[in-house]
Amino acid sequence: MDWDNLRYFLELSRAGTLTAAARRLEVDHTTVARRVQALEKQFGQPLFIRGGAGYSLAEAGRRLLAQAEAMESAFLAIEQPGEGGPDTLSGSVRIGATEGYGVALLAGQLAGLGQRYPHLGIDLLAVPRTVHLARHEADIVITLERPQRGPYIITRLTDYVLRLYGSRDYLARHAPIRRREDLRQHRFVSYIEDLLYSKELYYLDEIGRPGQVALRSTSILAQQNAVLANAGLAILPSFTARREPSLVEVLAGDIEFVRTFWMLMPAENKDLARMRVCWDFLRTMAGQNQDLMLGR
Repeated sequence: MDWDNLRYFLELSRAGTLTAAARRLEVDHTTVARRVQALEKQFGQPLFIRGGAGYSLAEAGRRLLAQAEAMESAFLAIEQPGEGGPDTLSGSVRIGATEGYGVALLAGQLAGLGQRYPHLGIDLLAVPRTVHLARHEADIVITLERPQRGPYIITRLTDYVLRLYGSRDYLARHAPIRRREDLRQHRFVSYIEDLLYSKELYYLDEIGRPGQVALRSTSILAQQNAVLANAGLAILPSFTARREPSLVEVLAGDIEFVRTFWMLMPAENKDLARMRVCWDFLRTMAGQNQDLMLGR
């Protein structure tokens, strides 16, 4: 099989249009079309679905993609021992993460990674729910719960702490809090219990049931904004709450929860250059932010 034809196939699968793929390969768009047609003729079936918006992979193309990417990684390893350089690493990586970690930290970190590798496309799913590898929702997932089984590469990314916070205005206007029993006189902001996506997010019973939960949300950032607007107290990740000068830790040294972020990806992707680069980058960034994550 002609590797060059596969290279054109890969670029078109990533770019979505002949023009964009041709620009990346520094050839004419008719060359891309001709190479892809030659590959389809060899396979005896279409690899792409042509539409008004461009080219999307057909079923045969999806089956070929993983194998072609593995060949690409092997080729780059031979051409440039170690990782490919900034101009050789291409393709896309979709990263799923919890909302707080994704918005507060990953968005800025991944922007830097994209600048380092200009041909690498990065999708960030920062959502208040579990992102599932088994459903192919992402290539790399950062989650609160370690899978008990599955064909995954798994690493403990980082621990992080959560503490009790209230706004300065709210605390000034309400009864003082000197011990846990005083919390019963205060309003709280929390999760919607029947929509919790992880048992690791259940905290309130551990500090005693509050007298009133004034506002519930599936979003940790919505909860933090509600606390900033004086809605009540909330258990918040220290790595997001400590960025807000108007938030004050309540019962410091008494109320603290430690949780763990796990990172995983399908084992079949471990040899793809772009996956390895993103995986290593995320581990490095987590290591550099240990003080922030642990609320030091």
